[in-house]
Amino acid sequence: MDKILIVDDNQAVLQSLSLLFELHDYDVVVASSPFEAEQVVRYQRIDLVIQDMNFTADTTSGEEGKVLFRKLRELSPNLPIILLTAWTELEMAISLVKAGAADYLAKPWNDDKLLVSVANLIALGKANSDSQQLQRQQFERENYSADAELAGLIYESVAMQRAVEMALQVAKSDVSVLVTGANGSGKEKIAQIIQANSRLADKPFIKVNAGALPDNLIEAELFGAEAGAYTGANKKRVGRFEAADGGTLFLDEIGNLPLSGQMKLLRVLQTGEFERLGSVETQKVNVRVISATNANLLNDVAAGKFREDLFYRLNVIEINLPSLAQRMDDILPLVRHFLPNRAISIEAERALCAHSWPGNVRELENACKRAGVLKPEGELLAQDFGLLGNIAPQPSKQHVAEPSKLELQQAMHQCQGVIAKVARQFGMSRQALYRRLQKHGIDY
Repeated sequence: MDKILIVDDNQAVLQSLSLLFELHDYDVVVASSPFEAEQVVRYQRIDLVIQDMNFTADTTSGEEGKVLFRKLRELSPNLPIILLTAWTELEMAISLVKAGAADYLAKPWNDDKLLVSVANLIALGKANSDSQQLQRQQFERENYSADAELAGLIYESVAMQRAVEMALQVAKSDVSVLVTGANGSGKEKIAQIIQANSRLADKPFIKVNAGALPDNLIEAELFGAEAGAYTGANKKRVGRFEAADGGTLFLDEIGNLPLSGQMKLLRVLQTGEFERLGSVETQKVNVRVISATNANLLNDVAAGKFREDLFYRLNVIEINLPSLAQRMDDILPLVRHFLPNRAISIEAERALCAHSWPGNVRELENACKRAGVLKPEGELLAQDFGLLGNIAPQPSKQHVAEPSKLELQQAMHQCQGVIAKVARQFGMSRQALYRRLQKHGIDY
């Protein structure tokens, strides 16, 4: 409930305005002196102030109101303030409006006009506050990663920023990291960011697709092999762990590693020791391991498909990446990255943002490559991305009882995260919108 502070030394005015606003579902706080008003604004959340211009008997200069206005501005620069004036103070009230007061109202006031002004000013104040908060968050995000090596990762969403911030944090340590997320969501990029911002940045960074290793070659691939250890092994083979000694080993698709390979992997993670295939000589390495998977390893552990001890060895810290559908703010920046200097129609932008992208960034990149090859010149339309006809028609709002997650995400994107604008678009209160954003796990 929005809270209004009324400041006046006249009890009749306080009672009259309090009744008016309470009948229209506002929470009202009253103060009969500038000191009381300052204390209320200092210690309570106030959405709007209505203040008189004089508080001492037989005073009509308006100077007291001017001083109070400036004090309240110092305490809360964005707080809307309506000045309640007599005709004798009108000139000063106008000067204060030019100095930043939201509005002035002459006594006696018109209830309907006052209610409209209050509603508009509260909505505008909250919109400005939301906008400034978003700007602060964006500034903080940019400063946080300004000096970091981001491996060419393109993003603007809050959800991806959180993943990057965690990657930069864990980069400073040497613990094992498990990066989870759907195929094409950028797991390898996060691994590169961890490596590039760690003390091992100038050391080897070896990548291996653990799920693509044949059962009979897992040991040779990971730990190496002596000449003659198996058919076709004509010379000594250096394994991935040995190649990554002193640096980082990235094990992609770790969830697809067969149980036989999991058992062999566990030992080297525990002790740093292994033997090349065909050798009895123990090798010792110091390797940081970053692994990635699109599988739910806890479910695989429960089903007996993945070793529990290996899971906890790999998963000291987990970084979970959202799908592209969960970070819609990244879609158009990625498109501009994949198609630099190309004009894209508004219709195409809407289609790109409306698509669910089950293949995530990889699917989006392929769609952009397709558009660029098939239409090398001119403005790109929705059909150039293969999206025409894939967008469900938007029902009229009077038929929509409850906005879907996708509709909420689109509205948040179009309104640049300004809650007041999104709430108006769906015809609901800010509180109702917050509940729906929380229900769907949408960042705001």
